Amino acid sequence: MKKAIFTLAIGDNPMYKAAVASFKEYGKKVGADVITSDKLHYKIDIKNPKFDASPAWSEKLYISELLKEYDRVLYLDADMIVTPWARDIFEECPDRDTVYMFNEGKHRDRGAQAEQINEVLGDVDWPKEDDLIVYYNSGMFLVSKETGLFDSAGIEEMQAICNKVKFYDQTYINYLIRRDNIKSVGVESGFNRMQLLGHDNYQKADFIHYSGRGYRQKVPMRELKYIIDYCDIYKDVLTEAEILDYKKQAWHWYILKQYRKTKLPMGLLSFVFGLVHPKHKY
Repeated sequence: MKKAIFTLAIGDNPMYKAAVASFKEYGKKVGADVITSDKLHYKIDIKNPKFDASPAWSEKLYISELLKEYDRVLYLDADMIVTPWARDIFEECPDRDTVYMFNEGKHRDRGAQAEQINEVLGDVDWPKEDDLIVYYNSGMFLVSKETGLFDSAGIEEMQAICNKVKFYDQTYINYLIRRDNIKSVGVESGFNRMQLLGHDNYQKADFIHYSGRGYRQKVPMRELKYIIDYCDIYKDVLTEAEILDYKKQAWHWYILKQYRKTKLPMGLLSFVFGLVHPKHKY
């Protein structure tokens, strides 16, 4: 059986570099190739969107191409850390006719997103648990050829919803599961540990997801917190020089964001913000 781990990482965000490194370590352990898209394969026009939207989100459709070569594909957002102690999700989730995802609908009411996409693409029924619709987070999903998840998917439908539906790619995948009667199972939170579940013991998870604000708390930027955690989680693997390099890159990314806001010299910004956040400067 051929297995792949797929992600999208365009640009020089240090978080992406660390994420892909953790995916590669995991790939060695579970016998999966790691495939990274560093360019987009689908053209989509994001114009005056009603909600935050990115043309990169349509890249999840590329999984349909990967499934021509691979039997199973694990998709992971590039703001995840796969921990060294992560279990083999291919073994834990063995049914090849089933899509495995985390049901964030248990923790956030996503009924509005269901209504939005129904209005554009046509009504489908959305099952409920405890009066909340089942709505999966697409930061992690495991799909096999046999599921047929992307058999009727297309960029045309994504184009129709991208400016009107919140989390358009994620909502579209949920919609496909409902419309095309795709078998799906909600995974335990360890395989997509999100901040919406709180901060307690999150570092013990298999896959830690830094979506939204991540776990930053008093850390001034998500990428900084991600790299801090990554270097701690992989401290037995990384050299001191590699840890320092990651932290320098993350600090530069933070200062670059401040530069874009203020246009002040980056050396000055690094000095000033280093005084404000001394614990987080390398």
